[in-house]
Amino acid sequence: MTRIVLLLSLTVLVGFTACHSRQEQKNEAGKFPVTTPLVQDTSFTKEYVAEIQSIQNIEIRAKVKGYIESIHVDEGQLVKAGQLLFTIRPKEYEAELLKARANLKTAELELQNVKKLTDKDIVSKTELEAAEAKLEEAKAEEGLAELYVSYTQVKAPFNGNIDRLKFKVGSLIDDGTLLTTLSDNKEVYAYFNLSETEYLDYQSQMLDKGKNSASLVLANNQPHPYPGVVEAVAGEFDKNTGSIAFRAKFPNPDLLLKQGETGKVQLKADIKNALIIPQKSTFEMQNRFYVYAVDKNNVVQARNIVIRQKITNLYVIESGLSESDKFLLEGIQNVKEDEKIESVFVAPAQAVASAAN
Repeated sequence: MTRIVLLLSLTVLVGFTACHSRQEQKNEAGKFPVTTPLVQDTSFTKEYVAEIQSIQNIEIRAKVKGYIESIHVDEGQLVKAGQLLFTIRPKEYEAELLKARANLKTAELELQNVKKLTDKDIVSKTELEAAEAKLEEAKAEEGLAELYVSYTQVKAPFNGNIDRLKFKVGSLIDDGTLLTTLSDNKEVYAYFNLSETEYLDYQSQMLDKGKNSASLVLANNQPHPYPGVVEAVAGEFDKNTGSIAFRAKFPNPDLLLKQGETGKVQLKADIKNALIIPQKSTFEMQNRFYVYAVDKNNVVQARNIVIRQKITNLYVIESGLSESDKFLLEGIQNVKEDEKIESVFVAPAQAVASAAN
């Protein structure tokens, strides 16, 4: 037992001596590295959650009541403009058309007879006008009957993909019943929102360089291979969210993207004369970010900073530091407020390059 205690004591002593020795070596050989913000133009990519919509997406609804006699397409099928999709049993409407044509024929014959009688002054012109009006009414009824017959054949208004079929053959439907939806996916829209600050920054960049390109990352974090453009901005901000909607358009020749998908739109932004510092030089307290500023007497003081943008292992500073302000590059966990340190200056470019790698 005594031997075990002795071994443990020796182990602790050796460990303490080694740690103390390493700390002394660090204090003797190393000074705290300090630097200043790197000032340079930079760019970054920002992502926004987006909802994807087909460039055309419409509901296909029945215009007449009846039984579905035939379904000529399948779910997901690519169809052409004018292609027959559904047939609603036409017999009742064809019978109405035959009746309307018979009434039209009768009206034409009546008008001919009345004209003959009018020419002989047997009937008045009023009766002639009535016969002419009856003929026009019969023509209108025939046209309406023909229209209803045409409605029994439901056709695609444009090229696109058929969605889910809501009914089967033999189903009785009313006029206005939703049969399916049709989507043109050769191009898609991606809708996303920007805050007021982001909107102003984007518009400023557009005025400077005319950039409106965009990229799209899919839900599986794979990039969409075709670049897009931001082509529209909503007319007003949402009062509840304080954001404004943007619309980007992307080619979709492979028809991979579908109505209702989600993704992330990526926009590239430029910052002129950005103040860049390593992320490792900062610490956070109560949701605020700080660095240890070093004054001319090498005394460290915590300085609150406002971060404009995060880039890999780096921060772009909005405020809190100037171009000439020195701050502690490393060792922030080893100093205290108002402590005087020995420092060695590291060039900003070297400090940023080291942190970025």
